[in-house]
Amino acid sequence: MATLTDIGHRFTPLSEPDINWLHSLVSDWQLLADLSFADLVLWAALRDGSGWVALAQMRPTTGPTTFLDDVVGIRAGTGERPFVDAAYHEKRICREGDPEWTGGIPVRRESNPVVREGKVIAVIERSTNLSSARTPSRLELTYLKGADDLAQMVAAGTFPYPGQEPALVRSPRVGDGLLRLGRSGRVGYASPNALSAYRRLGLTADLVGAELGPVTTKLCSTGLPADDSLMVTASGRSPHETEIEGNGSVVQLRSLPLVVNGMRTGALVLVRDVTELRHRERELMTKDATIREIHHRVKNNLQTVAALLRLQARRTRAPEAREALEEAVRRVGSIAIVHETLSHTPEELVDFDDIAQRVAAMAGEVSAAEARVSPVVAGRFGLLPGAIATPLALVLTELLQNAVQHGLVNGPDPAPAGSVLVQAARGPGQLSMTVEDNGAGLPEGFSLDVHASLGLQIVRTLVESELGGQLAIMPRPGGGTTVRVGLPVKAIVAATPGPQKPGGQDSGSSENRAAAGKAAAR
Repeated sequence: MATLTDIGHRFTPLSEPDINWLHSLVSDWQLLADLSFADLVLWAALRDGSGWVALAQMRPTTGPTTFLDDVVGIRAGTGERPFVDAAYHEKRICREGDPEWTGGIPVRRESNPVVREGKVIAVIERSTNLSSARTPSRLELTYLKGADDLAQMVAAGTFPYPGQEPALVRSPRVGDGLLRLGRSGRVGYASPNALSAYRRLGLTADLVGAELGPVTTKLCSTGLPADDSLMVTASGRSPHETEIEGNGSVVQLRSLPLVVNGMRTGALVLVRDVTELRHRERELMTKDATIREIHHRVKNNLQTVAALLRLQARRTRAPEAREALEEAVRRVGSIAIVHETLSHTPEELVDFDDIAQRVAAMAGEVSAAEARVSPVVAGRFGLLPGAIATPLALVLTELLQNAVQHGLVNGPDPAPAGSVLVQAARGPGQLSMTVEDNGAGLPEGFSLDVHASLGLQIVRTLVESELGGQLAIMPRPGGGTTVRVGLPVKAIVAATPGPQKPGGQDSGSSENRAAAGKAAAR
C-alpha cells in the first residue's frame, strides 16, 4: 500500500512542509478517532483540481467502524463529497445534514479542515456509525466534548502542536484513562481507569474538583524530587509527557492543552498505569547486563587461556609444537575478540567490520616481519548475530593466517611484496567474503578433500556444517590463491522502537467496552 508521502507527492500539490504537518497529525489522530467514536479519512485536493484523494484513514477503538475496507488511495470527484468540498473552500467544520445510509448502516459525516499557517491543506472526514445510537453517558459526553475541542484546534492550525515531536506509540491512549481539566487546572471529570491509576498511586481523597498539579506532586515517592515537567504536565498548561512513581506504582501522564478560538478552555490528561511494563523493562535491563557480564568474563577467561598457551609455546623447544601452540593462541584470540564486542552491546549483535579489522591486524602483527604484508579489509560485513560472528571470526583468522604463512612466506625467493585482500559484500539474505593473496598459490592437483591442513579442515567444517554456507578455493589469476565463502544471512536492522499501529492499547479495556458503539447521538 502506498504511503501518505507517496500519494501526496504523486497526486497533490502539497509541499514538503505540508506533508510533514500531515504526518504529525496522522501520528496522533487515533486520539481524535477514539474521542469521536468515528472513522477518520484524510482527503487532499488533486493536483488538477478535479477532486480528492484519500491520504490516510483511522478506525476508532471505542466504537464500531464504518469502513470495513481500506480507502487509502481512492479518489473522489468534485461534488461527490459535498461536506469535504465545503470544509476545504469555506475553511470551517461542516456537520449539517441528515445521516446517510451506507451498506444498510446509518452514518453521520462531518468534515474538518486541516489548517497550516492559515491555509487549508487537507480535510478530515469523520464518519460515525449510528447503528447503536442511544443516550450517551457522562464518559461519552466528555469524549465528544474533547473531540470537538481538538477538531476546532485542527481547523485553527493549533493541533498538532507546532514544534512538538510526534506522539510515541507507547503514549497513553483514550481507553487507558482520561481526565478533563478546567482552566484553573481542576479536575472536572475523571474516567474510571484514570481514577483507578491514581488510587494505585496512593490517592484516598476524591479526584474530581481537586487541582491535579499539586495532588500529583504530593503522590510522588517520599524522598524523590518531583520531575521538573510534572507540575506543568499535570496542570495541563503545556503538551508534555511524564511519569510519576509512588506507592509502588508507576503512572504515565500526557497533557493536551485545549485552546479554542484563542482562549484556553482547559486540558485533556491521558493516564496510563505502566507499573507492570516498567517492572518488565527493569527485568530485561538486568538480564541484558547479566548477559554482557557473561561475555566479558568469557573474554577474560579466553585471554587467560591464550596467555597460558603463549607461555607454554615459549618454553617448548620443538618447532612444530611451538607453531601449533601459537596457532591455538590466535584461534582463541579471535573468539575472544567477538566476546569482547558482545560485552559492549545490549543485543546479541556485533558490527563485524570492526572485528574483521582487528583480526586482520592480529594476523599482520604476527607475520608481517616475515611476509612484509598487512592484510587489507574492503567492503562491509554489517551487523551479525553472535552465533554467526564467532565461527566467522575463526574462519577469517584461519584464512588470513594460511594466506600469510603458507601463501606468502613460502612463496618464491626472493618473494614479491605480499598482499592479502579481504573483500566483503552483503546482499539480500547473503554474505560473501573473498580472501585473496598474491603468494605461491596452490600446489598442483590441490584438492580440499586430500590436501587440506588442520586450519582448512576447521574452515570447511565451520562454513559448510555450522554456518550452512559454501567454500571454494581456487588459483588467483596472475598468481596466488582466492578463497570464496558464501553464507546465508538474514537482513538485520539495528534495534529501534518498532512501529506499531496507532491506538495499540487494548480495545477491550473496561472504558472502551463501556464506550463502544455509544455516543452516536449528542
